[in-house]
Amino acid sequence: VQTCALPIFQPGTALRSSGYTRTAVVLHWLIALLVLCGFTIGANMVDLHMSPEKLRLYAYHKWIGITVLGLALARSVWRLTHPVPADEPAPRWQRTLAHLTHGLLYGLMLAVPMLGWLYTSATGYPVVYLKLWQLPDLVPKNAALARVLVGAHTWLAWALFWIVLLHVAGALKHQLIDRDTTMRRMLRWG
Repeated sequence: VQTCALPIFQPGTALRSSGYTRTAVVLHWLIALLVLCGFTIGANMVDLHMSPEKLRLYAYHKWIGITVLGLALARSVWRLTHPVPADEPAPRWQRTLAHLTHGLLYGLMLAVPMLGWLYTSATGYPVVYLKLWQLPDLVPKNAALARVLVGAHTWLAWALFWIVLLHVAGALKHQLIDRDTTMRRMLRWG
């Protein structure tokens, strides 16, 4: 009688493939696009005078943030349950920086929208996702807390911006200088 043993994923084992799964690639690029849109809207909406356009941009910004939060949670679970490709040969400091950057990206993709949701709750305005579902307030209305949360949200959004730029610079270095497969693995759809 033959038995079929399924391999159990353990980080660092030889189960790593040569590329990312299609799901990982789609989540990566979808989140990247949404973060870019959410950051652009957020950076531009705050200086507008109160108007229907500003309120609409705030709603879009919130919808994007909640979507990023959900997708980043899904991406985190996917990453924990599916092996990632092995690192390309590189000096230890570069591998350490790459892993630190990825960790910061995941943390910030979760923290920035969560702080935005907390901030919105503290201002007393509900988050109505896609004009369909009112999400629960995470904290009671509190103006002092709202000021702290908006500062943290803004600061971490800028941190995310700079970490994304570092991530892109690293990908371009791999593509243009090292000429290895690092960037191509996130561009393949198969």
